[in-house]
Amino acid sequence: MRVSAAVSTEPSLKIPSMGLKEQLQQDMKAALKAGEKDRLGVVRMALAAVKQVEIDTQKPLDDGAVLATLQKMVKQRRDSHSQFTAAGRNDLADKEQAEIAFLTAYLPTQLEGQALDELIDTIITDLGANSPADMGKVMGALKAKAAGQVDMGAASARVKARLLAS
Repeated sequence: MRVSAAVSTEPSLKIPSMGLKEQLQQDMKAALKAGEKDRLGVVRMALAAVKQVEIDTQKPLDDGAVLATLQKMVKQRRDSHSQFTAAGRNDLADKEQAEIAFLTAYLPTQLEGQALDELIDTIITDLGANSPADMGKVMGALKAKAAGQVDMGAASARVKARLLAS
């Protein structure tokens, strides 16, 4: 599955009062009407994952839970992409990369580099954290402040380095 210039990886324009699940449903309809089979498949897969979580938890999901589900899907595809690339299966790796492109369009902009470091420093200062024993408190606060905007695995290494340096 290649993402061509004719196929949009962007979700349709968001209506402010529309939730993420409703946005996915609207984009599914738009992809169906436009005949974008690749995008339609990914959006249907995302909606199926959301529905499965709703069935498992026996309650409707809010935007935070839908966002967490989409992040989990992106992480799974990144893992698969690296495994397919290592195995020399570029056809499958390309398919996973295209799915990642479609799904990341629904995720908030990720904090990286200097912006992430500044947020971590602010949290460490606010909490008065000064040793690796405080890592759990810092990570909890970081997750609360930047939900969906930070790769917690990468942030964990940065937090640990900062706490060891202090």
